[in-house]
Amino acid sequence: MLQFKNLRYTLTDNQIKLDQLDGFTGLDSGFVQVQIAGENKDSHLGAKMYRSSEAGRLIYKSHTVSGNTLTVVQESPNVRTETTFEAYDDTNALRIQTKVTNITAESIVLEEVSAFCVSGLGEKQEPDDMFFTNFLQSHHAECQPRTKDFRELGLCGGLSESQQRVVGCNVGSWSTKEQLPMGILENRKTGNFLMFQVESNSSWYYEISDTVDRYYLYVSGPTYPFGGWFKTLQPGESYVTPYVSLSFGKDLNDVIGNMTKYRRHIAGVSPADEKLPTIFNEYMHLSWDSPTAENTAKYAPVVAKTGVEYYVIDCGWHNEEDGDKVYPFVGHWLESKARFPEGVKKTTDFIRSLGMKPGLWIEPEIIGMQCQKMLEHYDDDCFFQRHGKRLTVMNRQFLDYRNPKVREYMTETIRRMVEDYGAEYIKCDYNQDCGIGTDWNAESPGAGLEEAANAFLEWIREMIAKYPNVVFEGCSSGGMRMDYKTLSAYSLVSTSDQTNYLLYPYIAGNILAAVLPEQAAVWSYPVASDCEKGEDVSDDRIVINMINSFLGRMHLASHLDYLNEHQMDLIREGVEYYNTLSEMKKTALPYFPMGFTQFGEKTVCAGLKNDNKIYLAVWNLKGEQELFVPIAEGVNTAKIAYPTVTSVQLENTKDGLKLTCPQNPCAVFLEITTM
Repeated sequence: MLQFKNLRYTLTDNQIKLDQLDGFTGLDSGFVQVQIAGENKDSHLGAKMYRSSEAGRLIYKSHTVSGNTLTVVQESPNVRTETTFEAYDDTNALRIQTKVTNITAESIVLEEVSAFCVSGLGEKQEPDDMFFTNFLQSHHAECQPRTKDFRELGLCGGLSESQQRVVGCNVGSWSTKEQLPMGILENRKTGNFLMFQVESNSSWYYEISDTVDRYYLYVSGPTYPFGGWFKTLQPGESYVTPYVSLSFGKDLNDVIGNMTKYRRHIAGVSPADEKLPTIFNEYMHLSWDSPTAENTAKYAPVVAKTGVEYYVIDCGWHNEEDGDKVYPFVGHWLESKARFPEGVKKTTDFIRSLGMKPGLWIEPEIIGMQCQKMLEHYDDDCFFQRHGKRLTVMNRQFLDYRNPKVREYMTETIRRMVEDYGAEYIKCDYNQDCGIGTDWNAESPGAGLEEAANAFLEWIREMIAKYPNVVFEGCSSGGMRMDYKTLSAYSLVSTSDQTNYLLYPYIAGNILAAVLPEQAAVWSYPVASDCEKGEDVSDDRIVINMINSFLGRMHLASHLDYLNEHQMDLIREGVEYYNTLSEMKKTALPYFPMGFTQFGEKTVCAGLKNDNKIYLAVWNLKGEQELFVPIAEGVNTAKIAYPTVTSVQLENTKDGLKLTCPQNPCAVFLEITTM
């Protein structure tokens, strides 16, 4: 038996067999699935990807180890596969990718290619010992974990191979609109956890099901049945799958912690964003889609007193139409004379004069159906198309970044925003999903989408490299693109556009499972639209909003100009305390002492752990007078770090913390040292 990090394998003359992945042992041979059009799929299992035409025919040819990378080469009569396993010194996580090359003298058509497939993750006759957690997504309800045992999921241990699949799938350019491309498998008999993620910014697929006696995991990018994808390879041509990654652990915090360490190796970085600066955005509960020079002149001096570093003007700086009508007209990205009669640069200079850095919003991948100037500027081949017609969704059309004309205009747009308009922060939004993709300049819509989505990210990387002093934020109608291909480009990403501060904890309380704390942008809006004056805003409301953002990246917003000096002191205290957490966030690991949360729960609790120090947010949302937070490591010391003045009483016990809450709802942020 040979070993590469936490992966053990056996070689024979014609086979390589994975024997162990960390704590998962007794695995089956074969970790690549390739289905070729016209070739026999040796299965009657309907929609399942398993048992592809080439999987049983792949023969081991060679393997090499170079540093932290293992490469395994296999061949069937039709293809050569090269699977790379990349390991890291500080985590047990593995990053895996498969390259498929046509070795025949004729063209072949790929219909399905796994990045990785492994069988033997649990015994089929023990479905009650196997559990799976997936993460549901929707607008204003991002990152919602659901955990079920395999029996509940339909994998009940019958005598034959099941028709049932546990499926995660995305079709379209909103890569995380229904589910996050990740999941957690738990074998409660052995105590082992496995977490995986698919790194695709377009369509992707995973399935969990059974063979005759074992369970398997299959992970891939788009496929023909699920994504409208196929790829013709001429002799000698290759296709490379998206990356997938696996991490392992003995409990929830352990497995997520190992994935977190891995994510830090691939996460997007920006010199301008290195210190995780605080951000104020004028959109939420304030200007919405109608910013003006007059509004910013009124709000910015108040915001400057909070100590935040960036002031971002969101949608509306660029068009003459009213805010509630602007979206079908966007696309030229020229400053609005109606809203900024003396030019946007005068307003961004004013923001700078207050000691803050200005930012602007853009939606660079679409053109509104009534933006006549740009519809005339671009040719048909600059747009996503299907059946020879431009693709239109919600009165918008989609730009194709494979086209040089698109990249040329949008590169000049970013230059204009930075150099002419003075932006030092650019929020890149994306508010529609294109569906299955584009068949223009591609043989299938799925392949066209994959190529176009990759081209857009390549362009974004170029812009980030060209303007290292500018922060680029990734946003997609909230958190509809929280995949780690996107997050390998952007240094921070929007997690939600949730507008109710009492509901955001149900997102913030889970989000560290999906996104690094240094990348997870969270809104904090102490003064909601239903507040007509400062008297409508309680201290607890301010505190909850501030704590909502403490575990991620603070995006302060709303009518701070309504607040009195005492209320502003709570904001300033929150900003100052947030800044003390920034360096810690770069190395700390997620901590879930009460597991994940769901909408409607009375208490939400999540935090970050750095050695023996825990930073913990506790939200009491449903009127509990007393609550208990278990700390498995044992409590040495504990204090309420924010707010410094609170009615909440904290009592240390040997195995956790007891909180007494006279006022509800409320929240506190704790600092704990463990035994």
